Amino acid sequence: MEQNYSEKNEKDFTKDETAESDLEATREELKEQQQAYQDEELRDLLEKKNEEIEEINNKYLRISADFQNYKRRVEKEKSDIYSFANEKLILELLPAVDNLERAVGVIAEEGNKDAALTKGIEMILQQLLDTMKNNGLEEIKALGQDFDPNLHHAVMQEASDTEEGNKVLEVYQKGYTLNGKVIRPSMVKVSH
Repeated sequence: MEQNYSEKNEKDFTKDETAESDLEATREELKEQQQAYQDEELRDLLEKKNEEIEEINNKYLRISADFQNYKRRVEKEKSDIYSFANEKLILELLPAVDNLERAVGVIAEEGNKDAALTKGIEMILQQLLDTMKNNGLEEIKALGQDFDPNLHHAVMQEASDTEEGNKVLEVYQKGYTLNGKVIRPSMVKVSH
């Protein structure tokens, strides 16, 4: 009987060992499943975070590009303000320049009665034109040039045998540009 008891104990021990081994295998399997589940959750979380980072990075790039465009636009506007700040003043002075040029023309036509007065008017006119030129004013060359609607304002047309069509025959009022921008087109007569 003792042998039976010992065999029985051995069988029980073997059963216990097998059960414990099965239990340990099940625990390992559960740990592996749990680890795989956690790894999958972490991968999903990592993927979401990477998508968020990508979205934030794209927003940053767009905002950065918008800011660079804004800075360029502000710099251009600032530059334009400096370039064209004198435009209104120059436009108001141009009729005075026209009148001085007419006075010099009339004096030249009628003859030089008072040389000092004529010289004084010419000097004032030249000084005024030089000052305006130093501030970006340029006269638009018109006489004999091809008609350009961007630079010239045609007030008359005339048939001409000597000139080819679409040429400026006469200038009634000089035109000017300020730093490359037309502030007053030339008033002209054009051939057709």
